[in-house]
Amino acid sequence: MLRLYNNYLHLTVVILYPMFRSPYSSIITRRRKKKKRKKNVGLHSSCAFEHLNSSDCGIDLSFDFQTCCGLGSVHLLIFSNLNLKLLLLFWTMEKQNSFRASTMEKQQSFRRVMEKQKSFRGFMEKQKSFRIVMEKQLSFIGSERKKSKESPGKRGDLPIHLAARGGNLSRVKDIIENCASSDMKDFLSKQNFEGETPLYVAAENGHASVVSEILKFLDLQTASIVARNGYDPFHVAAKQGHLEVLRELLHFFPNLAMTTDLSNSTALHTAATQGHIDVVNLLLESDSNLAKIARNNGKTVLHSAARMGHLEVVKALLNKDPSTGFRTDKKGQTALHMAVKGQNQEILLELVKPDQSVLSLEDNKGNTALHIATKKGRIQNVRCLLSMEGININATNKAGETPLDIAEKFGTPELASLLRDAGAANSTHTGKPNASKHLKQTVSDIKHDVHSQLQQTRQTGVRVQKIAKKLKKLHISGLNNAINSATVVAVLIATVAFAAIFTVPGQYDEKKTPGFSLGQANIAKNAAFLTFFVFDSLALFISLAVVVVQTSVVVIEQKAKKQLVFVINKLMWLACLFISIAFISLTYVVVGSDSRWLAIYATVIGSLIMLSTIGSMCYCVILHRMEETKLRAESRSYSMSHASDQEILNSEYKRMYAL
Repeated sequence: MLRLYNNYLHLTVVILYPMFRSPYSSIITRRRKKKKRKKNVGLHSSCAFEHLNSSDCGIDLSFDFQTCCGLGSVHLLIFSNLNLKLLLLFWTMEKQNSFRASTMEKQQSFRRVMEKQKSFRGFMEKQKSFRIVMEKQLSFIGSERKKSKESPGKRGDLPIHLAARGGNLSRVKDIIENCASSDMKDFLSKQNFEGETPLYVAAENGHASVVSEILKFLDLQTASIVARNGYDPFHVAAKQGHLEVLRELLHFFPNLAMTTDLSNSTALHTAATQGHIDVVNLLLESDSNLAKIARNNGKTVLHSAARMGHLEVVKALLNKDPSTGFRTDKKGQTALHMAVKGQNQEILLELVKPDQSVLSLEDNKGNTALHIATKKGRIQNVRCLLSMEGININATNKAGETPLDIAEKFGTPELASLLRDAGAANSTHTGKPNASKHLKQTVSDIKHDVHSQLQQTRQTGVRVQKIAKKLKKLHISGLNNAINSATVVAVLIATVAFAAIFTVPGQYDEKKTPGFSLGQANIAKNAAFLTFFVFDSLALFISLAVVVVQTSVVVIEQKAKKQLVFVINKLMWLACLFISIAFISLTYVVVGSDSRWLAIYATVIGSLIMLSTIGSMCYCVILHRMEETKLRAESRSYSMSHASDQEILNSEYKRMYAL
């Protein structure tokens, strides 16, 4: 029986297992088959009922189908239960294997998708970078095309400008040859964005051969075209120190040496300022009168050369014309005055050599060269001047100051000590009157005092305006409060007066009584009631009139608002007075004839209070009006322009007044 069970079990496994196996299980089965083949184990699965051998258990699985069919029902039931368990076991294993396989496949597919996304992102980034490069190239090509069409060259240069700037003589010749002779002058006079002609560009860069070639086709007017910086080709060549270029220009047009810029400076002036001694000598040889031409501020070439410290230039100028050392500018200063502002003592010696009297020359303020050197704090220059003969060490300027006074005022103790050692003295010890200095000091003090007073007045005016605005605001607020209070009081008086007529003492006649009408007041024929009725009506209608005015009139101007408050207040006085009389007259009816003294007592009290109150208010109003009129008259007599401010700012502004 056991053998039959085992045979049936293996038969079931052989038949049913391939139905549920997965790809992974088939792979495992194949590997196992290979191992079994190595162990010489044969497994024949072509038929379910063929002979089966198992090397693991060593049981012969071959059996007869009839034998199996001959089993009893009990045995079949056991076999079926066993098969079900085995089927469930194999089904569970297959599900697990399939789930693992599907999970692994999904993970692999997800990895593939991520790799594809990464590759796609990289591709997109490459495309973006490629597009950026293409756009830059296109923009560069477009800008190059635009430049080539509209503005050739970096500065709007034409080909002739570029060739002249680079000193390409052959290229310049080719361009000139290709140009028509009739248009040659116009072509060579074309300017770039900076106003530079081809001749200017060649002269600035020192290309003498190019300048010579271009000058063959120009006249004086075209050769002296000025650029935007105010320089013509001759000036810019002198500034840069291009000697050969200047020679070529002078060879063709000698009159170019006399041209000036906007400040009336010649090319000699420009070259001297830069210290180009060769250029200065060339220009002086061409025309020595160039040294006498002054700029708009009166300074000559010697002034500029001395200030900039160019010794060789100063020597060349003095050799040509020593008298230029005495030329003064618009400030009255000579070249020596300008030289002491610098640091070159050799120039001082050169300027003094022709004539030492130049040491005593004064400018428009009376300052000598020693005064200027002391004020600038040039110790070496002061020492150099003190060593010269004929120096006036105690000369005073128009302010009455000696060099020592200036040193003590502006200089250093070392400079003052140097002057004292040389015998310098203050203006107080020189024995000369110092009236101009005293006058200047007096004027300065007066000016300072006036300035202080004006400043204080201005500050006071600002404070007064602020206070005036604040007081005006408070005044308007008080008027508004008075108007609002009057409205409330008018409504209250109107309410009381209206209600009083219906609550008279003694009530009304409810039955027909001889001599009375139905609803008539029992005291209607009393004189006191008639008085009450008249004054109560006056108080009622005056109050209503005030309410109508208050709710209908809108006042913006302060003066008009003040007048409105005045009228309303007087009406409210009358309303209060009339309602008081109405009350007193009604007391005579209420108390009766036996207690008339009570009514008299109320009359006395009311009269005293109301009359004294109204009288006091009238007195305050009259007093305020008188003070206001007096203040206005005083302010008008003081200053018509400040009347309003004085009116508002009357010492301590009134905190309370009656209208």
